[in-house]
Amino acid sequence: MSDARAIGVFDSGVGGLTVVHELINYLPNEKIVYFGDTARVPYGSKSPKVVEQFALEDIYFLIKKEVKLIVAACHTVSSVALDQIIKSLHLPILGVVDPGVKAALKATKNHHIGIIGTRATVLSRAYEEKIQKKDPGANVVSVACPLFVPLAEEGWLDTDITSQIAQQYLEPFTKDSIDTLILGCTHYPLLKTVIQKIVGQGVKVIDSAEETAKVVAYRLKVMNMENHSRKISDHEFYVSDIPHQFKQVGERFLQTKMGSLKQVDLESMNKEDL
Repeated sequence: MSDARAIGVFDSGVGGLTVVHELINYLPNEKIVYFGDTARVPYGSKSPKVVEQFALEDIYFLIKKEVKLIVAACHTVSSVALDQIIKSLHLPILGVVDPGVKAALKATKNHHIGIIGTRATVLSRAYEEKIQKKDPGANVVSVACPLFVPLAEEGWLDTDITSQIAQQYLEPFTKDSIDTLILGCTHYPLLKTVIQKIVGQGVKVIDSAEETAKVVAYRLKVMNMENHSRKISDHEFYVSDIPHQFKQVGERFLQTKMGSLKQVDLESMNKEDL
């Protein structure tokens, strides 16, 4: 049996396209419908209640597209709102925190795990709580790296300035003997080469975008929801606003042409079903 319905992916902006990139790599037969809430980015500065409401509106849009599974490709949503959202909806919904946690716990040998993310993700302590729930003896060190987001969006991926900033942010990990580092933001995979160089080859760097794609592939298989047809439609990309150079930046994250990009007005949609 083949399920040709699309996978829905949403984020507050452009970062979730790194998750789409990995989904395309791991699931080439699947169609992706992406929604970036660029009119209201960033979610990290909003209260948990507002983040949950915005996420529900994003999910509602994707449900209207008749997707079979939804990925919250936003660490803020995954950290502060997803557990509650999952309880209220019957559609399979996955976040980006749990896959990274699972991969890190499998990879670590000395139980010293580092996490880098936005300030909102670090302050939520979502990674620490999930790691220590499964491994109470784990030593977890979290560092906020806010400048990594604009560096990724500007395309400054391997410059002297990027290396200097990364060296400053990652210095605590050189003193803590971590053997595993989670990239807790969907922008950060673009800076993986610089990050790996600074923390050293002895540290396993966990790409949460890649780990999420692996979990999605597994879930589709066990739920018998894979698309076995090779005749898939083009991926669809939607945003709530089209900022200057969004497509150029988006294609850098996606690592391929974006194709169709449409703006939608979430405010005008009927949300009574929520």
